[in-house]
Amino acid sequence: MDVILLERVEKLGAIGDVVTVKPGFARNYLLPRGKALRATEGNRKKFEADRARIEAENAKRRDIARSDAKDMDGVTVVMIRQASSSGQLYGSAAARDLAEALTSGGHKVSRSQIVLDAPIKALGLHKVKVALHPEVIITVTVNVARSAEEAELQAKGVDVTADKFERDEAGFTEEFDASAEPGIPAEAPAAAPAAEDETPAEDA
Repeated sequence: MDVILLERVEKLGAIGDVVTVKPGFARNYLLPRGKALRATEGNRKKFEADRARIEAENAKRRDIARSDAKDMDGVTVVMIRQASSSGQLYGSAAARDLAEALTSGGHKVSRSQIVLDAPIKALGLHKVKVALHPEVIITVTVNVARSAEEAELQAKGVDVTADKFERDEAGFTEEFDASAEPGIPAEAPAAAPAAEDETPAEDA
């Protein structure tokens, strides 16, 4: 299907470009979100008549996004989640969760602006792109931890799952026996054999 782009779309083109896309992508994403028009003769004429206004509105939105980007680009948000000792989350952190976390931190972001290929399912620091505008894309860091204390450690570069493993291992000690064979448990020394009765026989 041929469509006329009403704004820049990554990997497709800029405002006014006529591009060919899959029908499903056009019907489910581009057209309902106002990012494109069907490339009919009527729509081509309509776009050219409104082109100056469309480009001016786009420039205004881009300037606002650039202003917001100055305060948001590179920020870190902390998300506290339950997770296993291996660092796998009991659940996941999706685009909606990230948008809510950013909004709680004073940054107005919608779920549709979060560029996340798949939900976050592990502890750690995750780089996530946020499209404030089709031409203004920034990166934020999402610090997913089990507690505020772990979040602080992760921010300093500590692998909290490895650190926990090391602390658990430190609680286990084993007495060293230099004489033991590898793979063979040390045994208590055997008792000395009892002396046999060595009473001499009487001379005949």
